[in-house]
Amino acid sequence: GSVLEVARIAGIMGAKRTPELIPLCHPLPLTSVRVDLALEGEDAIVVKAECATDAKTGVEMEALTAVSAACLTIY
Repeated sequence: GSVLEVARIAGIMGAKRTPELIPLCHPLPLTSVRVDLALEGEDAIVVKAECATDAKTGVEMEALTAVSAACLTIY
């Protein structure tokens, strides 16, 4: 399959499992996770993640974990 599509799925899974991967992160009810990957030139891939929740907290750790998981999958 496509490496970028597999990386997108890994990113989404990473965001959803952030509390299992990062110590002291509490589980959040995510309402959406979006992972976008784009080829940039011949030797670069841009990876962006956006997470949302209705909870009264930020979701920056989930977005960072999504990008990390996607990048590790590509590597």
